[in-house]
Amino acid sequence: MTETVNQPISPDLRKWIGTQLAAGHQPQVLQKSMLDTGWSSPVVCAALAEFGFNVEPAASAPMAPAPAQAVQSAAAATVGTVGAAEPATRRPLPGPSLDGEPLFVDAGDRRVRVLQTMTHPRVVVFGDLVAAEECEQLIELARARLARSLTVEMKTGGEMLSVDRTSDGMFFQRGENEVVARLDARIAKLLNWPVEFGEGLQILRYAPGAQYAPHYDYFDPNEPGTPTILKRGGQRVGTLVMYIGEPEKGGATTFPDVGLSVAPQRGSAVFFSYDRPAPETRTLHGGAPVVAGEKWVATKWLREAEFI
Repeated sequence: MTETVNQPISPDLRKWIGTQLAAGHQPQVLQKSMLDTGWSSPVVCAALAEFGFNVEPAASAPMAPAPAQAVQSAAAATVGTVGAAEPATRRPLPGPSLDGEPLFVDAGDRRVRVLQTMTHPRVVVFGDLVAAEECEQLIELARARLARSLTVEMKTGGEMLSVDRTSDGMFFQRGENEVVARLDARIAKLLNWPVEFGEGLQILRYAPGAQYAPHYDYFDPNEPGTPTILKRGGQRVGTLVMYIGEPEKGGATTFPDVGLSVAPQRGSAVFFSYDRPAPETRTLHGGAPVVAGEKWVATKWLREAEFI
């Protein structure tokens, strides 16, 4: 049979490619999946080029299915070869080992309390994760480097100021100093996730009135800047917010979809994971306004691959 070339690049195909790229799959993997299910090589190259990836033409399968069938078959093939996509729960996720409902979890150099858990969204509140002297060290080291916090600019993959985020912040590189390196190792042990898969530690200060409007931490697969962001380590799959300076009033971390509010008590933390970049994860969250005093947090975002 000759190769079928009359295959339009449909909205469904674009959506599928965007979802797979957002999940961190490489364009070469998508190319193989599409070819294996009958898409012609010119169409595959053209479709991936729309997302900024130029792949070398390769031999196509001898017989192409209808476009709608090909999208479904390609998705199934991707699951079989790289173990992600649908169903999203197949993706490995960071998180503590809570078999037997323990009161404490081993974090290597420290026993951490388990204060509260939730299944959907997957949320765990920890106590005694950060020692008082470590909180003070982080604040002191960060203070001179604070600047107005930025958010990810999803159109380009860069950063921008946002009225939704009114804190001051800075980033430590992984292992930049002794206290950061110690926390990186502790978090990796606690959440069963490699140190290398974590972004640098972000320190934020919220003065009275400062807040962070409800948002998601994953990168939206429908935004044009997402493929650029994902090149540094794939999709985000988990967030750990550690409270290193507690305010007198206000400043809770809220999860509006489930009516959960976590008080910002110094030394404690809230962890949540998300198995796919979608609102169905119910991980919409925000930082309520600080009413009195200052709130300081240290945030660790976890990627599905090594963050570079």
